[in-house]
Amino acid sequence: RDPRERDSQSGEGRGHRGNRREEPEERFDIELDGIIEGEGILEMMPDGYGFLRSSDYNYLTSPDDIYVSPSQIKLFGLRTGDTVRGAIRPPKEGEKYFALLRVSKINGLDPQDVRDRVPFDYLTPLFPHEKFKLTSSPTGRDIGNRMIDLFTPIGKGQRGLLVAQPKTGKTFLLKDLANAIAKNHPECYIIVLLVDERPEEVTDFKRSVNAEVVASTFDEPADNHVRVAAIVLEKAKRLVECGHDVVILLDSITRLARAYNTVAPASGKVLSGGVEANALHKPKKFFGAARNIEDGGSLTILATALIDTGSKMDGVIFEEFKGTGN
Repeated sequence: RDPRERDSQSGEGRGHRGNRREEPEERFDIELDGIIEGEGILEMMPDGYGFLRSSDYNYLTSPDDIYVSPSQIKLFGLRTGDTVRGAIRPPKEGEKYFALLRVSKINGLDPQDVRDRVPFDYLTPLFPHEKFKLTSSPTGRDIGNRMIDLFTPIGKGQRGLLVAQPKTGKTFLLKDLANAIAKNHPECYIIVLLVDERPEEVTDFKRSVNAEVVASTFDEPADNHVRVAAIVLEKAKRLVECGHDVVILLDSITRLARAYNTVAPASGKVLSGGVEANALHKPKKFFGAARNIEDGGSLTILATALIDTGSKMDGVIFEEFKGTGN
């Protein structure tokens, strides 16, 4: 055979192989935008944008946060604490977070219904007049709840303190109250806020109480306690603005006040027991948010307070909150 012929044949073969390699591979482009729905509590940033925080991480910063653009915040009049649900898209190249595409629900309502709501501070507070029914056990074992029902009835919009010494069963009473309200008043949204508590107690609450449990355990810094409490209060306020009945069960307000005292900047004015003069303003603001609203909606806060712990600070904190209930 002629070597030139052989060369031309081999050249053709090489050419075919080269052509085959250059053919573009078939790819499957799936559009993921808007397929997935996300939900979270909006936390606004100083620059005008915000993130939807997940309840799985107790509303602290996490990889599951969803970015909300400033244009969406302006369009719907969103504020910190709003429960936002909507379609999201995966992060593009160079982005870290999922982004919100469309808003379908705000605080469980249509976005158009929420735009004209009155801010919480401008709503008219009244004394509680609708009573909670706290007896729920068919066996009659919830004696503590029955005693509260008889002697100190709790209404929608109540601001109450459960005052006792350590290890006397305040947490168990709180658990019974949460289950009774959840059973007899399904229209109420219950949040159990555990500040500076033991991790085992948090797990026990999550398994035995039919409510949302938000916790910041004692091994976390005081900054986390303060942030979690602040965003839970904002969430409750936004729900009340939309006409919902919300119940916050706080364990304990003493430890929350201690956390605020730890993060408060040194002002030079220190009260007895080592309490900063300005430190108790924010826990008072938290507790004072409980109220019954004139045109529907209420925020009930029942908090435990420690006494006789041997700490002068705990006594000062209790004395500050003693006359604030309604």
